[in-house]
Amino acid sequence: MSPHETKNKLDLIVENARRDREEREKGYRAQALKMYPWICGRCGREFTRENLRELTVHHRDHNHDNNPPDGSNWELLCLYCHDNEHSRYIDEDNAVNVVDKNHNTTTHQPFAGLGDLLKGKK
Repeated sequence: MSPHETKNKLDLIVENARRDREEREKGYRAQALKMYPWICGRCGREFTRENLRELTVHHRDHNHDNNPPDGSNWELLCLYCHDNEHSRYIDEDNAVNVVDKNHNTTTHQPFAGLGDLLKGKK
């Protein structure tokens, strides 16, 4: 297979993956917009047809393939709150990974011996 054929094949794979993702998103987005009021679940901002493109569907478990028909894994969030939610999730995940990698545990016990001190001051 020539480099040109390989590039065309890769382009086709990427194009198909994007199309599939967009179709999947259209499906659950349309369902969520029918199911829930057009209000951001975090900041309470209300949306109309004119600005509806700024209202997104957030997956509570962060798994975009988990789309139960009852909508229990979805939450409507404005663009800003959605970005904030994902940033918090990434920050939290990174913090957990750093602790896991370093196997850090707290060893300092600031109140150790406090009971003995208090008993001695009666």
